Amino acid sequence: MTTSRAIAFASLFALTAALVPAVATAETAGTAPAAPAPVAVRTEPAPAPVAEAAEPAAALAPAQVVAHRGYSGLAPENTLVAIEAARHSGADYIEIDIDFTADGVPVVIHDDTVDRTTDGTGAIREMDYSEVRGLDAGSWFAPAYADEPMPSLEQALDSFADQGGRLLLEYKGGWSANAVAETADMIRDRGLADSVMVQSFDVETVRNLRAEAPELPAGLLRSRLDGDPVAIAEELGVDAYNPNAERLLERPEVVDELQAAGIEVMAYTVNEAAGWQRLTELGVDAIITDHPAQLAGWNRQFAASGAA
Repeated sequence: MTTSRAIAFASLFALTAALVPAVATAETAGTAPAAPAPVAVRTEPAPAPVAEAAEPAAALAPAQVVAHRGYSGLAPENTLVAIEAARHSGADYIEIDIDFTADGVPVVIHDDTVDRTTDGTGAIREMDYSEVRGLDAGSWFAPAYADEPMPSLEQALDSFADQGGRLLLEYKGGWSANAVAETADMIRDRGLADSVMVQSFDVETVRNLRAEAPELPAGLLRSRLDGDPVAIAEELGVDAYNPNAERLLERPEVVDELQAAGIEVMAYTVNEAAGWQRLTELGVDAIITDHPAQLAGWNRQFAASGAA
């Protein structure tokens, strides 16, 4: 790590520490759970007591925090520095994306081209790894991250094996059974099977993940909700249904339906306290965000408010 990047990284952690208390005050003003409305006083005689009192309503639990593309709000997305920042943010999971090069090397990148997040141009699947490994994946975010490389999947997995943390690994586009099997072996070889969850928008890729790596929990990503989310989740054998948060809020009953079937709900990508509040009240299992430290701080305030 260069001196400038080390300084930037230290500043990043200082900023993270400063932001968390802010979330517990200014950012969440007006978003803490409201107190129950007063109950009208009865004027008629109360009914005779029953043998057993009704069970109290279950308290809401804060959703798990998933750092989107590492700590992408404070560092260049899908880089090792973003992963390391997320590791210190209070996130329960660190999400990254992978695709593969023309010569079959899995690399950590979101887009199907390198144009937006590096100083190069071209489709990632049309470039050899020797071309990709020399790209600058940091300067687009801030000059202090100049020459930050695009990591390979193996490099990212090594960081989890060495430094810990739970990984939510998204497979971009279509992946063959053989390609999926190779990545699963990389995970197993590092002893990470108990700390990795996999996911994809691509249904065939999800099928391949279930066939080639059945021990890894799997999620189905959805930009729009299926007509029957439970049916497709059960047909694919996934552990989680991970929808766009805006679409989920249009059909909030889906959360209870999925959870009743034993399927978790992990909603993406939500960066404001108002959205965290609504999703938490729905009872989602996890929220994917670019700002994991802020969400972790909001969760602490939510729990302290007595609603959790």
